[in-house]
Amino acid sequence: MRKLLIAVLGSVLAASAVAKLPPPSDEAKAKAAEAAAKTAHGGKVEAFLLCRSMERVAARYQADAAKAGKTVNKATETPACADPGPFVPAGTAAAPAAAPAAPAKAAAPAAAPAKKT
Repeated sequence: MRKLLIAVLGSVLAASAVAKLPPPSDEAKAKAAEAAAKTAHGGKVEAFLLCRSMERVAARYQADAAKAGKTVNKATETPACADPGPFVPAGTAAAPAAAPAAPAKAAAPAAAPAKKT
């Protein structure tokens, strides 16, 4: 009986402590939204990798069956695997436009060979 009373009392105190928490700040909301976006992007990347691996397995099966002389039905047409690309946070919409220019500048000095004297 004491354990039950202690458990009920503890849950009441915990519920009152949670009720007094302040609402999350705008910064906390932004971090939560970015974490959700990263998780969603991770799911898209995993789906892309799974799609590519299924295509490789199907191609290998077709090739092995052809070598063995088996007749294989034509593969079912499926949509192409869509690469989601790198993760871009929502607040940096202008960064993808500037990103391709930076590698081009870095590649120019590397293309010129150094003179030996």
